[in-house]
Amino acid sequence: MIRIKEFGRKLSNAFRKILRLPIVDKKAIEALILDLQRALLSADVNFALVDKLSESIRERTIKESAKKPPGISYRDYIIKVVYEELTNFLGRKSYPVNIQAGTSNVILLIGIQGSGKTTSAAKLALYFKRKRFKTALVCADTYRPGAYDQLSQLAEQIDVPIYGEPDSNDSVLIARKGVKHFKEKQIEVIIVDSAGRHKDEKNLMKEMIKIAKTINPTEIILVIDGTLGQQAAKQAFAFNQATEIGSIFVTKLDGSAKGGGALSAVAATGAPIKFIGTGERVDDIEKFDPKSYVGRLIGIPDINMILEKVKEAEISPSKDLQTKFLSGRFSLKDMYEQMKSVRKMGPVSKLLQMLGLGGKLPDGFTEIAEEKLDQWKYIMDSMTEKELNDPKIINRSRINRIARGSGTNPQNVKELIQQYNMFKKMMKKFGKERRFRKGIPAGFPKGAPPGFPKGKIPGLKKMKF
Repeated sequence: MIRIKEFGRKLSNAFRKILRLPIVDKKAIEALILDLQRALLSADVNFALVDKLSESIRERTIKESAKKPPGISYRDYIIKVVYEELTNFLGRKSYPVNIQAGTSNVILLIGIQGSGKTTSAAKLALYFKRKRFKTALVCADTYRPGAYDQLSQLAEQIDVPIYGEPDSNDSVLIARKGVKHFKEKQIEVIIVDSAGRHKDEKNLMKEMIKIAKTINPTEIILVIDGTLGQQAAKQAFAFNQATEIGSIFVTKLDGSAKGGGALSAVAATGAPIKFIGTGERVDDIEKFDPKSYVGRLIGIPDINMILEKVKEAEISPSKDLQTKFLSGRFSLKDMYEQMKSVRKMGPVSKLLQMLGLGGKLPDGFTEIAEEKLDQWKYIMDSMTEKELNDPKIINRSRINRIARGSGTNPQNVKELIQQYNMFKKMMKKFGKERRFRKGIPAGFPKGAPPGFPKGKIPGLKKMKF
């Protein structure tokens, strides 16, 4: 049985191989894909899913390599693609359980026998209790001997109330009465632990459906034993056919679990993993974040730096836009669209760094831009396309109209235009200085200007104008 740590080690080794290569080519990518396939298959991930993942990586890194953002290495781009595909394989992003404060939210746990459902119920109760929700447990498992006693001990350990009827065999009635009891007490999170099911036990599956219809849960969480491997996908599919699965809780990921079981289950049902169990203790629970999980498996310390570098390159201004900025020919729309893109990843100063401006801007410009950007958005949203592309036409009457439409005042509109004009002048000046440093006198592309001091600047005679 492949341990999670061993699975992560294999993924990490595959990444480190490509980081050490002096040249990354098609052969290196195919070797990386082969290493990934071996790691995933050894973790018992379904072959068809591995093949689909491999083809996605191959498509993006080889067939669509022209889409690589300029300014980053091919190696970094490949790592970013593989990281994204593995993350997508696990569910793309972290999903919260939608709990509304001040009202009763019912969570129904379902799963096969031996999946760790009862312990997971207590883990969830403690998790939400620590989030300052009033939490309670309902034991609706009437099939497993000692189920109520086990959940009672766990409830006492974490100090949350529990409802159950050990002498009753009517799990549907217990679930209904337990939920009603805690709703009357204004408990915010009511976690119902149902009996373990098997996909072939039709009567138990029908009973599970009855419970769901009776208590009308806010969310149904399927608890999956991480050691199931590919069988997890079959179980998840069967449960999904019987009732809508809101999310998945993968247990036993603390040592001997096969991570591929969770991957297969998610791919089969489309339901996101929201929690994972990382140990036997009641507080061994984590909110599942695919990005963090993949990052830990890969084990590359500087993975975030690589991803950030690629992210910056992907939103860097195009050569055409850089030319517009450095010649002072950019419009309000150009400035706003680029700043809006950069704002998604951090401060406006990143755009200015990408353009190579450094300290060439007016004092306080970036601070003003940060403070005013939201206000500028409303102002520019109230402008016409013609005004955005040619701000010179904005007269007093247009200023008044724009101010009314944006919920600002005329002075705010004037400030925006003043900042824009000042920025244009500074950019144009910087562009001239930059061209001069490259040996091309600004504004004189075909010849030297009258009185240009030839011979006084080292190397100038060698320049051609």
